Amino acid sequence: MSHPDASGPANLTPIQVGEVWENRATGERATILELPHTNPEGRAIAELTALVGGRVVGEHRHPALVERFTALEGELTVKRDGRTSILREGDTAVIEPGVWHDWWNASDRDARVRVEVTPGERFAHMIETLFGLARLGHVNTKGMPDPLQLALTAREFSDVIVFRSPPPPVQRALFTALAPLAHWRGYRATYPQISRTVLAPRK
Repeated sequence: MSHPDASGPANLTPIQVGEVWENRATGERATILELPHTNPEGRAIAELTALVGGRVVGEHRHPALVERFTALEGELTVKRDGRTSILREGDTAVIEPGVWHDWWNASDRDARVRVEVTPGERFAHMIETLFGLARLGHVNTKGMPDPLQLALTAREFSDVIVFRSPPPPVQRALFTALAPLAHWRGYRATYPQISRTVLAPRK
């Protein structure tokens, strides 16, 4: 896998409610319902469609944000602290900071889920980066960037997301070792083409 052009032109199109962000590698499609800068809580809200077989890129935790899933249609399997449950229409799961969790769609129909993240701005930039790398063809079949890209992106967003495997101390040591090589090879933590969250004007 390669990486986007670090000196490419920035996409300055304002993000708008109703637009759809898609990650075909993971089977996720998110329709934006509320942007963080439009409410005092800094909350981001989206309607997630998890396609049949779709799943988040890997088990993880959020150090300092709360994530709330409410099933609207279909079923979503959610794993929290090693316990697995199925969200059906009307069910809600709240993921508190620091809780290891994972989710996937094991059913035979697409699932629609309302997702609320508070605070959501850094989370939105992280999602935009990972979905953007997927859209541009810079992830593997599971939606994960290659080790050099991950070394930079994971360090950049370590306040937002930490993946469980390999263990975080191993990740930190590995990413520290890989970061100079990644920079030398032209990788960056984020790219102007997929950073509208922080670069584009806000409406």
